[in-house]
Amino acid sequence: MNVGSQKSEVRSRNFAFDGWLIIFPVLTLLSFAASAQLTNDIPPLTPAYPEIPPTFWEQHGITITLAGLLALLVIGILVWLLLKPKLVAPPLPEVHARRALENLRQRSEDGSVLSEVSQILRRYLVATFAIPRDELTTAELCTALEGNPKVGDELFAAVSDFLRRCDERKFASATTPAPPGAAAQALELLERSEARRAQLKPVLVPRA
Repeated sequence: MNVGSQKSEVRSRNFAFDGWLIIFPVLTLLSFAASAQLTNDIPPLTPAYPEIPPTFWEQHGITITLAGLLALLVIGILVWLLLKPKLVAPPLPEVHARRALENLRQRSEDGSVLSEVSQILRRYLVATFAIPRDELTTAELCTALEGNPKVGDELFAAVSDFLRRCDERKFASATTPAPPGAAAQALELLERSEARRAQLKPVLVPRA
């Protein structure tokens, strides 16, 4: 091989090497640009998830809370009504007096029993005929009964006579006889008083 051929071959190799040195960076830049382009491209969006529906508590929380408070209020009122002491109306004067006199009929009539019988009848008369509730003596009570048109002369005479005889027995000696059956007589006067009250009640005439 001559010198000229060797020089020509060397030049060809140098040219090829120089060309590769130029092409390689260009290819590298093109590859990088392509990769960057692929990276910058927005991928296709997936379909959106459906909206999450509100929970049961979110939908009905306020209603449930208000219903619970209302139920507690109702339960509290019911418990209060059940535990509340019931107001018992006091017995009517005639009922109370009748019971007390019936109990005294079983006891022997001494001064103590006569005093109780007299007091029971007095309280009944004061409550029934609207007499002032001051502590009245027998004379004062009889005066109030005498001036009361609801009592009437016949009932007044019987009541005043009974009360005076009870006083005589209470303040007399033990040998003074007591009115026989004082509790029974007081019961009889009570029934007569109730009959008198019934007569005085206005009669309701039905309208035509």
